[in-house]
Parts: sequence; C-alpha cells; structure tokens
Amino acid sequence: MTPLPPPEPHTPDGETRRVGVEIEFAGLPPQDTAAMVCELFGGEVKVISPHRLKVEETRWGTFTIELDTQYAHPDAEVLEAMPSGDSEWERHRHQMRIDFHNRTRELIGDVVTGLVPTEIVCPPIPWDELGELDRLFEALREHGAKGTDASLLYGFGLHLNPEVPSLEVESLLDHLRAYLLTAEWLREQIDVDITREVLPHANPFPKAYALKVLAADYSPDLDTLIGDYLADNPTRNRELDMTPLFAHLRPDYPHELFRNKLVKARPTFHYRLPDARLAQPGWGSAVEWNRWLEVEKLAADTDTLRQRAAGYVAKHTRSPLTRLWLRLRGWVKAT
Repeated sequence: MTPLPPPEPHTPDGETRRVGVEIEFAGLPPQDTAAMVCELFGGEVKVISPHRLKVEETRWGTFTIELDTQYAHPDAEVLEAMPSGDSEWERHRHQMRIDFHNRTRELIGDVVTGLVPTEIVCPPIPWDELGELDRLFEALREHGAKGTDASLLYGFGLHLNPEVPSLEVESLLDHLRAYLLTAEWLREQIDVDITREVLPHANPFPKAYALKVLAADYSPDLDTLIGDYLADNPTRNRELDMTPLFAHLRPDYPHELFRNKLVKARPTFHYRLPDARLAQPGWGSAVEWNRWLEVEKLAADTDTLRQRAAGYVAKHTRSPLTRLWLRLRGWVKAT
C-alpha cells in the first residue's frame, strides 16, 4: 500500500517527517529475524547479547531485534557497576558476578523463547518510504512469524511513532483532541483483537479526561497540559502514549514516569493501538499510517475540530449526574 501524505509533511526544521515503527510477533527468534532484516535492507548484524541484536548501517539506520522482556537481557546497571575494592580478589568476585548475571539472563531468554514475543524496533523512516519498509512484513509472513490473530494468547501490537509536525502546545493540544475524537473510529477500523482489548497495553483514555481536554475553554500552557495528562493517565499504557513526547519537552518534569527507563524521550506521538496483523496479506505499516492520518487531518481542520469537540462534550454531559460530578471536579461550569 502507498503511504498517503500528512497535512504537514515536514518537521519544524523543514525535514521530511519520519516514523518509528515497532512490531511484536512469535514464531521467529531474534537471531533469524536479524539475518532476515540484514538480507532485506543491508547492514551488519551486531550481537549485543544472546537475545538482543542490532542490524547497523542499513539505509535508514539501526534496527534492534530482541526478545520483548527485560529479564532476557543483561542489566546495564549490573554490567556498569565497579568492583567494591581494588584487590585482585574483589576484581575476580566482580567478574564472577557479571558472568553469572549474563549466563542467568541468557538461560531465561532460552526458556521464554516462544512464550514472549520477538520485537523489531525500526529506525525512524521517512513517511513516504513506509511502503518500502513493508517488505519487512511480507518477509515475516513468509518466514512463519505469527501475529496477533494467530492465537488467543497473543496480544501483539504494532506501534507507530510519527514525528510531530510542531512542538507548539497549541498543535499538541489539537492533535490530542483530534485523537480523542477519532479513537472510537480507529478501534472499529482496526477491529482490535479481544486479547489486546483485555490486556492493559493500549487502554482508552478516561472519558472524564476527554471531556476536560475537549472543553472549549481548555487552553493550557505546556506544564499544565503535562500535569493534567499525568493526573488522569499516570501510565505508559494508553492507546496514544504522550509520555515520550512530554519527557522530550520537559525532561526535568517532577514525575516518576519520566525516570522510568522504558519511557524513551523523543519528539513523536507514541501510537500503540494497532494489532500486528501478519496473517493479512497486504497489511503493514502503510495501512496503519494511513489510518493514523485521520487524526492529523482532523487536527489540521480547526473549525471541524471545534465543532466535533463541542458535540462530544454536549453528548456526554447531558446526564444530570454526569454534569454534577464534572462540576465537582471543576471541569464544566454551572449553567
């Protein structure tokens, strides 16, 4: 499928916007996956640890392929720790601890291979080259990789990380509003797998938070936008995870999530909703990118965005009990 152009195809610096892509699947171990990526896009395979590899110097940069559990990989804090003393014995004990740690993590990875997914984290790719990346999804199918729909036990997802078209708070708010208004349509179009609906990895936003953000008089500065988001969404597990973007904009913001090593600060939206539909011929990153663009189109159409926001708020505040609760929260005014 051909990726469609976004309303704003360039970054604030005038560069073509890029999209990070992540996919989870079963049936193909990291070593075989890395070899496949190298065959498709060139580069060289670098073994970081037995269950984590990189394919470096591809046309787009570095792919990371690994088992998707931190317990299958050596802990950097353990590896970077210094011996407790300067004696030969202490240095020997320190090396024994590292060797034991590495071997233990390798064994854990060996045991869980096939039980936890393999994940590919692609380098940022220009949006207009996503169709070429989709060769990867075709190859995964051909090599026996299994996606979300292969088993009720599989809650695998595809994540998109589109670079934001602007870092201005007004633009971020418009895109967040547009997502809240488009989320139900996206879920219907994707037909989100029941397993992923049950698992917490891509939960919808609370309705009360949506009503706050969609209110006509909601006009926060950046710190207020971040604070309100974290008050109702103190988690990475939202269908549109804003924490990487907020951590990029405010790395010193006083919230524990911003010190979570799983939150990787970057100037992107972290869109977590799509299933990994590897069983469907023709499915890939371009399909999900084109769906995502409905959010960006709405964000760019400010008149329609305001009208739909007003309609959403009116629809969901008709109940007297709902209005009373929201008034107590200070999120709607008395009329």
